[in-house]
Amino acid sequence: MKDKTEKNETLTHLDANGNPSMVDVGEKNITTRTAKAQSIVEFPIDVANTIRNQDNATKKGSIFQTAIIAGIMGTKKTSELIPLCHPLPLDKCNIEIEWINYTEVRIISTAKVTSKTGVEMEALTGASVAALTIYDMCKALSQDINIKETKLFHKSGGKTDFNR
Repeated sequence: MKDKTEKNETLTHLDANGNPSMVDVGEKNITTRTAKAQSIVEFPIDVANTIRNQDNATKKGSIFQTAIIAGIMGTKKTSELIPLCHPLPLDKCNIEIEWINYTEVRIISTAKVTSKTGVEMEALTGASVAALTIYDMCKALSQDINIKETKLFHKSGGKTDFNR
C-alpha cells in the first residue's frame, strides 16, 4: 500500500494530507498548449437513416450544428464543471463532427491556450458535451443511442506530449 507522499506524487490534485487541491502552476513556464479529444456516438440503423435523410434536421434544429455550438460552450466552461480545473483564456476551441461509417459519428474537439497549464480537460469536455447534445437532439427517435468512447488522443506543449 502506498503512503500519502507517494500518492501525492502521482495524484497531483491531492495535497500532502490527501485532500483535494488545485495544482499550483505558478512556477511553470508559459507555453502554447494544444489538446485534441474525441467522442464516438453510435446510432441504431433506423436513427442513422432518419438523420441522414433529414440532413441532420429535427424539430429542435440542426443536430450537428447545435452540438458544435454546445461543445464550444462546454469547452469554454470547463473550469465551472470540473472543480479543480484552472480557468483558462482559450486561444482557440473547435468542434468537428464526421461520419466514420453509416451508423457512427466521431466528434473531434480541439483546444489551444498559451498558458502555464494544459487544455486536456477542455478538449475532453468539449467532445463530451457535443456527444451529449447529439444524444439529446436524437433521444426522441431512440434511447439506444450509444456514446461509445471519449478519449484524449493528442497533447502538446506541456511537460509531456503524445499522439495516439
